This record gives sequence, C-alpha cells and structure tokens, in this order.
Amino acid sequence: MFKIGLTGGIGSGKSRVADFFASWGAAVIDTDVIAHQLTAPGGAAIEPIRQHFGPDVISPTGALDREAMRDLVFASPEARHQLEAIIHPMIGSVTKRRADTAEGCYLVFVVPLLVESGRWRDRVDRICVVDCDSATQIARVRARSGLTSEAIGRIISVQASREARLAVADDVVLNDMHTSIEELERRARELHFSWCRQAQLQGGSQAAVSNH
Repeated sequence: MFKIGLTGGIGSGKSRVADFFASWGAAVIDTDVIAHQLTAPGGAAIEPIRQHFGPDVISPTGALDREAMRDLVFASPEARHQLEAIIHPMIGSVTKRRADTAEGCYLVFVVPLLVESGRWRDRVDRICVVDCDSATQIARVRARSGLTSEAIGRIISVQASREARLAVADDVVLNDMHTSIEELERRARELHFSWCRQAQLQGGSQAAVSNH
C-alpha cells in the first residue's frame, strides 16, 4: 500500500486530520491510540510498567497514571528511556500487525514522535506534517486538557521543533488559529486526492513489474 507518515506537535490537530482521511477511505493506524490501549486497565504494558516503576504510576482503575508518569519522565531522562524501552517495542509490534492486514486507498501512520524517532523515513512514501505555531498548540491543549501552560511547554520542549518537522515534510497541512474546520478539511482533501492518484500510479507500477 501507498504509505503516509502523519505527524505534528501536540495540539496541532493531527488526529482530526487523520479522521478526515479515514472518513474518505484511508486505512489509519494511530500509534498514540495504540499506546493508550496498551496502558489502559489490563493493557499489555501495565504489568511491566508496574514492575519497573512501582505501583505509584498505576491509577486505582488499573490504568497508567499519566500525570504521575509525566512528572516522573520530565524529572528524569533515564525514566523516559526506560518507559520507552518497555512500550515502544509493543507499539511497533501492534502497528506492524495492523499494517499487515490494513485495507484502504492508502495507509496513514499517525506518529506524534515521527521526527524524533528517526525510524520512519524509509517506512513511508511521504511524510505529512500538520503545522501550527506554539501559541496555538498551548491554547488548544489548555482548552481540552486543563494542563497549565508550563506543563504544556515542557511537553513541547521535548518534541521536535516546528522547523525540524517542516524540514522533513513532503506535505504540510496548515492548521493555525485562523484555520476554520472547513478550510482544514479542504486542505486535507486536496492531499487525499493527490495521494489517491499516487497510490494508483504506484499500484500500476508494481503490477507492471510483477507481470515481467
């Protein structure tokens, strides 16, 4: 399948853009959704996290206590690496299984840390960045989560910079504070049509190769 890596900073609106693509027939695999499933009550990552970090990072419901873990990893880069060592291989395994059975006009991997990981350039045909400035990010995340500007700023500080994301982008969807839902949908739809055409061309090329 023709593969897209979709990324953007926190609060950029990448999930909404991914929902547009899914509604138009794309297969969408969101690694953030997979991470939440793995750290929900009974999720495969819960017991390894409990064993490594102790019960204080597990909520009474049995899910990962995200606030406690967020405080821990921001205070300790080592703790961040330890958490990533537990959960990233699990996310990768689930992502691969879902990709192997995905059906759609093209396949979108939604990866918040696509640029930071450095592992996606060779896995996808194009990288698409949903872009906005940091002030827009902070305003959106505060509105939806109630986190303080300081907490949001810490999250932004450990993500790739806006410039770094744009430097690797093949396609960009601007979604700043002046962008209406209608305009965002129009911008996404233009890319959808372009990717459908490229997917058809790629499929035709592969068929031609297999016939020789």
